[in-house]
Amino acid sequence: MRLYTKDELIDAIQKIFNQGWHRSVKETLETRNDGAVGNTLEVLLGITENNLPIPNAREWELKGQRSHTSSLVTLKHIEPSPQAAQIVTKLLLPYYGWAHREAGKKYPAGEMSFRSTTSSTGYTNRGFRIIVDRRKKKVRFVFDPTKADAQDPGIRSWLRSVNQRISLKPLNPEPYWGFEDLRYAIGEKIRNCLYVVADSKLEAKREYFNYKELYILSGFSFEGFMKCVKDGVVLIDFDARTGHNHGTKFRIRQEHWQSLFSEVQRVI
Repeated sequence: MRLYTKDELIDAIQKIFNQGWHRSVKETLETRNDGAVGNTLEVLLGITENNLPIPNAREWELKGQRSHTSSLVTLKHIEPSPQAAQIVTKLLLPYYGWAHREAGKKYPAGEMSFRSTTSSTGYTNRGFRIIVDRRKKKVRFVFDPTKADAQDPGIRSWLRSVNQRISLKPLNPEPYWGFEDLRYAIGEKIRNCLYVVADSKLEAKREYFNYKELYILSGFSFEGFMKCVKDGVVLIDFDARTGHNHGTKFRIRQEHWQSLFSEVQRVI
């Protein structure tokens, strides 16, 4: 594989931008977690996923997003600690999960789901929340059944089922991410980024992208990242079902790159 300088790679991306619409490499139209914008650009560049062909590629990450969308951008997949406990598959899914909406249709009748986009600024309707605990140097994932929306019949039924399975008590073991683990995992992953934005359209049930903007993001700040978690700009997204754990992701809201990076430069 040919290695590019950063400027040569930007020139190659510019040529792709000038070519107009490109068919997505993803067959799904799910915009929540599929990464189709970045994955399609990687294929067009002839590179494997997250393997940018520049000499210091280890220090660079390619991120992409559709324009005119409120979807989040995935920063990094990081499963919660204690990892030996396999928190998602052994605790959250079997004891706090609920029937998958495709159970008995696309999936077996007993298929369970645990999907939760969770913030530190408030509880979800099922009573989950993130807490930035600076004393313990942890980002904690907590459950408080009194904060769940018991007015909703579905949530009320789910709370009863949780009580039968494990009781309505705090999570044990409590899922968490240590500050130092995050500093290494996040900082190494997104030290510098090439971030692209694309318009999208549907034709014959397939998505197409027209790449419009390219940004260089550099100078990652871990303190800025932690502030984003505390302020609800960065959220933690669980996405698991009985048959497959899609991974636990730290994801950022749009247009907050200046909170993470000291330099945000639009080049196209």
